[in-house]
Amino acid sequence: MEALLFFVGILVLLAVLVVPLSQRLGAPILLLVLVTGMLLGEDGPGGIQFNDFQAAYGLGSVALAIILFAGGLETNLRQTKGARVPSVLMATVGVIVTAGIVGVFASYVMNTSLEVGLLLGAVVASTDAAATFLLIQQSKMDISDRLKNTLVLESGLNDPIAIFLTIMMTTLVDSGAVLSAHSLFDSLPLLASQIGFGLIFGIAGGYLSSLLIDRVSLPPGLYPPLAIVCGIIVYSGTALLDGSGFLAVFLCGVIIATRVERHFDRILQFNEALQWLSQILLFLMLGLLVTPSGLLTNLVQALIIAATLMFLARPAAVLVCAVPLGFKLKESVFLGWVGLRGAVPIFLAIFPVITPGPVTVEFFNIVFVVVVTSLLLQGSTIPLLAKWLDLAPAAPLKTP
Repeated sequence: MEALLFFVGILVLLAVLVVPLSQRLGAPILLLVLVTGMLLGEDGPGGIQFNDFQAAYGLGSVALAIILFAGGLETNLRQTKGARVPSVLMATVGVIVTAGIVGVFASYVMNTSLEVGLLLGAVVASTDAAATFLLIQQSKMDISDRLKNTLVLESGLNDPIAIFLTIMMTTLVDSGAVLSAHSLFDSLPLLASQIGFGLIFGIAGGYLSSLLIDRVSLPPGLYPPLAIVCGIIVYSGTALLDGSGFLAVFLCGVIIATRVERHFDRILQFNEALQWLSQILLFLMLGLLVTPSGLLTNLVQALIIAATLMFLARPAAVLVCAVPLGFKLKESVFLGWVGLRGAVPIFLAIFPVITPGPVTVEFFNIVFVVVVTSLLLQGSTIPLLAKWLDLAPAAPLKTP
C-alpha cells in the first residue's frame, strides 16, 4: 500500500507541477496533463503499462460526476436567465446536428458504415464541462454574462443527449442493425429515462440536499463532505434507474448553489479542490490509457474529422440554435469556436470498445486525436479570439 500511495502521489505531483508551466506557455492545462500521462505511459519514458478500459470507464465516471457537481455549484442560476433557452437548444438540437454532420463525414473518411460514423459523431458531439469550466477560470476572459453562462450551461447539460446517442448507436453497431425510423422509435424510452430521471432526481436531490445541509447541525468542516456525498448519491442512484446521472449531479449542484445558506463558501472551496484533483487524475489516466504509437495509424482521418467538427459541424449547430435567438455575429462566431472537446468524448469512446461488438481500439485513438486537436487549436486561441472580436461587455458609464 505504501508503494502504491508513493507511486500515485508522484504521478499527481508531476501533473500538478504542469499547471504553472501551462500558464507560462499559454497552453490549456488539461492538454499538458494529458501529454504528461502519455509520457508516463508505455511508449514514453515512464513505461507504465495501463490498458484496462473497464477500470478507466469506472474511474472516469466518478471523476466526471465530481467535476460536474462542482461545475453546478459554480453556476449562479439567478444570472442565467438570458442563457437558459440557447443553452438547452445547444445541448439538445445542437448535439444532434453536430453528431449528424460529423457522422456522415466520418463514415466517408473512415470508409465504414454510416452507423459507425454516426457513433463517432455521437461520441464527439458534446462540449466538455471540465475543459470549459477550467478554460473560463484560467483565461479570465472578460466576456458578457449571457455568452459565458451559455457556454457553461451548455457544457453541463449536453452530456445526456451525447450519452443517449452513443448508447443507441453502439447497440445498433453491435447488433449489426441498420439505422431506421423503427430503430429510432425503439430508442425513445431510453431517451425519456435518461433525460426524465436526470431532471427529476437532479432537482429533487438538490432540494433535499439543501434542506439537509441547512437543517442538520454539524461541525463546520463536515458540511463540504456532506454536500459531495449527497451529489454522489444523486449521481449513482439516478444511474441505477437508467437515468442520466451526469445531468442529475450537475442539476443537484446548481440547486444547492441556489438554496443553501449555511457554510456555502466552505462547500464551494472544498469541491473546487476536488474538481481540480478529479480533472488532473482523469486526464492523467486517459493519457496513460492511450498508446501514442497507435495514434499514427489513423492520424490523417482523425485530423480531417477534427477539422469537420471545428469548422463545419459546431458552427452549423450555433447557426441553427443560437443565431435565431438574437446573438450578434461576433458572439455567434465565438460560440462556434468555443466547442471544446475534452474528457467526455474520450470517456464515451471507451464504451463501444468494451462492448462485445466490432469497434476496436482504433476508434478510441481517432477520438483521442480529435480531442487533442480541439484542446490544442481551440483551447489556445479562445482568449485571443475573444480579444480580437472585442467581446468584453461595455463598461458602465461613470456618473459625475
